[in-house]
Amino acid sequence: MAERLAAGNPALALVGNTAATGAILAVLILILGLTSGARMSSAVSRAMAGRGAIPAREAAAYVVVQALDGVAGTMAAHFVFELPLPQLGGAVRTGFGQWAAEFVASFGLLATILGCLRFALDTVAPAVALYITSASWFTSSTSFADQAVTLAGALSDTLTGIRPVDLPAFWLPQIAGAAAAVVVFEWLLADRRATDPRADGG
Repeated sequence: MAERLAAGNPALALVGNTAATGAILAVLILILGLTSGARMSSAVSRAMAGRGAIPAREAAAYVVVQALDGVAGTMAAHFVFELPLPQLGGAVRTGFGQWAAEFVASFGLLATILGCLRFALDTVAPAVALYITSASWFTSSTSFADQAVTLAGALSDTLTGIRPVDLPAFWLPQIAGAAAAVVVFEWLLADRRATDPRADGG
């Protein structure tokens, strides 16, 4: 829809895309938070397993389902907009700048989630929605920030597409960025009251 209404203006198309993405993210997190923890991101599922929040086997099942959901969602969007269902992404997304951007995007996504879980659980939905909306603009890659989302993009030759050959080089920094965020924020957000005498005025 963004591409069709933007009439060739890429900035306007990105505005439409990011607005829709941020809005539906907030809605989905709010309605799915109490059923599955709103785990729609394979990067988040792996990170939660890495910090012991969910079992590794459960995280692996989530990752598989998230990949299948991404493919199904892409096919549904193509069907609705009368695009070819078997389609491969053609957008060239490669180079150090875009790989670094995916590391930053994934790191920031996990930082947002972990920070909200630690201090303000009820703000996860708007915070994640706002982060992804803004990251689409402040990263050169437009912030895929997730392996399932990137896989889905490889099946769409649209604004959100990516060449299949570019997938592995996006997945690696996404995984590394999420893992780095877990390490950094497990340390940064740790409860030090039991070991820090300053915590009780000592």
